Amino acid sequence: IEFAPDLAITREQIGTIMFRYAVYKGMLAVTLEENLGFDDADQISEYAVSALNWAVGCGLIKGRTETTINPKDTATRAEAATVIKSFLK
Repeated sequence: IEFAPDLAITREQIGTIMFRYAVYKGMLAVTLEENLGFDDADQISEYAVSALNWAVGCGLIKGRTETTINPKDTATRAEAATVIKSFLK
C-alpha cells in the first residue's frame, strides 16, 4: 500500500486499517466464517480480503446494497465515522 495521506480512503482500506489495529491491540481479529458473499467480492484487493471478511463479520462494514460491498469506492465521512464508532463499542 502506498502512503498517500491526501487521497480519499476506500472502503477496503478503512476495513484493513481497523483490522490491522485490532491485531496490533491483541484483539481477536480472525473469523472462520465466510462473510463476503457479495456479487463484487472478486473486486476486493488481495491484501484486504481477510480484513473485510473480519470487518463484515464484526458488523463494522456493511454492503452498499444487499448484494454489493463496493470495496474500491471511496468511504464517506459518515461510513468512516460509523466504522470507528462501531469498533469502539
